[in-house]
Amino acid sequence: MDEKEIISSNTSEERDYEQEIIELLRSGLPDSEISEKLSDYHDNDIAGAVEELDEEQRNHIFDIIGEERAAEILAYVEDSHEILAEMPAEEAAKFLENMDTDDAIDILENMDEETAENLVELMEAEAGEDIRLIQSYDEDEIGSRMTTNFVVIRNDLNIRSAMKELVKQAGENDNIMTIYVVDEKDAFYGAIDLKDLIVARDTADLSDLIITSYPYLTDHEIVSDCIERIKSYAEDSIPVLNEEGHILGVITSQDIVEAVDDELGEDYAKLAGLSEEEDLNEKTSVSIRKRIPWLIALLLLGMLTSTLVGAFEGVIAAIPVVIAFQSLILSMSGNVGTQSLAVTIRVIADEELTMADKVRLVFKESKVGFGNGLILGFISVLVVGLYIHFAKGEPLNYSVTVSVCVGFAMLVAMLVASITGTIIPLFFNKIKVDPAAASGPFISTLNDILGVALYYGLCWFLLIKVFSLGGL
Repeated sequence: MDEKEIISSNTSEERDYEQEIIELLRSGLPDSEISEKLSDYHDNDIAGAVEELDEEQRNHIFDIIGEERAAEILAYVEDSHEILAEMPAEEAAKFLENMDTDDAIDILENMDEETAENLVELMEAEAGEDIRLIQSYDEDEIGSRMTTNFVVIRNDLNIRSAMKELVKQAGENDNIMTIYVVDEKDAFYGAIDLKDLIVARDTADLSDLIITSYPYLTDHEIVSDCIERIKSYAEDSIPVLNEEGHILGVITSQDIVEAVDDELGEDYAKLAGLSEEEDLNEKTSVSIRKRIPWLIALLLLGMLTSTLVGAFEGVIAAIPVVIAFQSLILSMSGNVGTQSLAVTIRVIADEELTMADKVRLVFKESKVGFGNGLILGFISVLVVGLYIHFAKGEPLNYSVTVSVCVGFAMLVAMLVASITGTIIPLFFNKIKVDPAAASGPFISTLNDILGVALYYGLCWFLLIKVFSLGGL
């Protein structure tokens, strides 16, 4: 089947590029022709096809496309470390040399320490030094996210010399959309947009093209502290400097996307009370160790909730039906608290809030909580009243009185939950504690405590003290 047949077979539906590539490899065409046709496919699609091939077939396609492109494709393969493990160490080291430094490090991190170190030793000195540099940073530092794939020129060049230097370095580095500029002391000086350099006349002054106020990061900055700043510039890459102002590497747009994704994953994990993310292949003992600290703290708070319920034994004994609606109050207040928490953390992450903004946020969430509580409280009055009257056979006035108390408790609990779900993360953020890590489980349990106190407190006051139900 030739290329036209492969493509035409998919014209009536979305093309399956991976399947096309597999069929092309099995077509029996000469290797040179297969190589030419593969140049029309994206590396990611070829990587998907590679994952479906056996070792012999993979080696064949790597031979066809050449070591350099094979390395680029391997960076997209999910379990690329397993494929490298099948190769002789010298060959695997060559593949890593041809990858972007950050991609090579991602693969090495999935190998055992001894194997990874051996591969780095077998790499060319410059590539090995780049990898060791990035590995020297903590995983939450910007330096651990950078790549050494970038183009840099001196600020004293003319336009023609700058173009020659660009062409020379582009053979080794493909991040060329932004060209970085250093001064005579190799300190960061600014950046040039590739388009501006291409259209510049030979007689133009290079300094006129240089953006000297170009944004930069420092290598030891914490990723979570500067993600919003990185996103706000919307550049294809941003340089990473050391304390002397020298360029060590760059953060690319792909690195930024991965960093944001990782931060969202970490925040999601923290909201669930985990110290860090878990995955499917993680050992049971490791998962237990991550989850147990918060669970112990929440157990102690849960005991406080149970103690509060015990304190209202008299109310439950006098009006047993009220215990049936405890879970209703607690679940709704927990839901509201979680919603307010999610909104607040999102606002904290995206904006620099003034005190007026914080007050406005608390007031807004309070109005939302009150409005939702009013609606759901009214629905609760109707449903609970009908349930007590018809299902329990209680008199109508008794049913209405209890249902109004439940509805009012619902309103108050939801209002309080929306306030706590907003104030607590703001407070943690103020004292420099990660609000995502500290707020999620804490707010859920706190809302249970407040919900129990409010619900049974209102039952005691309204049903027993005001309306004298239950005979107490």
